[in-house]
Amino acid sequence: METYDLHMHTHRCHHASGDSEDYVTVAAKKEVAIVGITDHTPLPDHRWPEIRMHLNELPDYVESIQKARDHHPDLTVLSGMECEYEQDYHAFFEDELLNRHCLDYLIGSVHFYRNSGAWAKVHGGIQKPSHLVAYATQMIATMESGLFAFIAHPDLFGNSYLTWDKNTESCTRDILQAAVSLKMPLEINGYGFRKESVDTPQGRRPMYPWEPFWSIAAEYPIQVVVNSDAHRPEDVLENISDGWNLAKKYSLESFDISPLLSVRTTPSN
Repeated sequence: METYDLHMHTHRCHHASGDSEDYVTVAAKKEVAIVGITDHTPLPDHRWPEIRMHLNELPDYVESIQKARDHHPDLTVLSGMECEYEQDYHAFFEDELLNRHCLDYLIGSVHFYRNSGAWAKVHGGIQKPSHLVAYATQMIATMESGLFAFIAHPDLFGNSYLTWDKNTESCTRDILQAAVSLKMPLEINGYGFRKESVDTPQGRRPMYPWEPFWSIAAEYPIQVVVNSDAHRPEDVLENISDGWNLAKKYSLESFDISPLLSVRTTPSN
């Protein structure tokens, strides 16, 4: 199987470094055959501007990926975006990102969720069972949109809900059942391995991937994708082996990448 890494960022999101060319150059050195550049999408209402590019940077972003393709014709370089879903953004994602700018794929993710009508952060903001319910609801709506190739770090709630209990299990099963029904692959995210671990009543562990989530995933016929979620060029391919070891431990099926490649049959197209 060819080596791939389908989740990486650029300096435009304000919390990463490097540009498309830098990531693809490192990928080439590490013999990664298929590379996906997927920075945090701009949004038409400019929401959460501190962690995503501005709308006027979108053409330059797309051009930077094409330049990286041109400079590395032996690699397959895919263009994408990581997106927070909201019904009001659906047309923008479909018309602007996929149709006008011809991005190869979109990643769905939940860094923010609706809590009592207001947006709340997932990082540090999942503290109660009701937060888990709202997080799962947001995640399922993202999957139901039909826009996304896979869902990034579905177990991100583990960064701040520290104890595995009946509430985390219920949240997990709701997400997994939706993934099965909608045939939506889920990501084991390598960035979580590189972040500082958290102290919990059940011991010290990574914020994510949270292993109990994936042990329960073994009960469901889902596919998984493992990515580095690189925020620095040197992080391309990092911790992917850790993610695949976790997938192997629970006999999780690998993501079928072929649909993403069908729109780009050769690296030069």
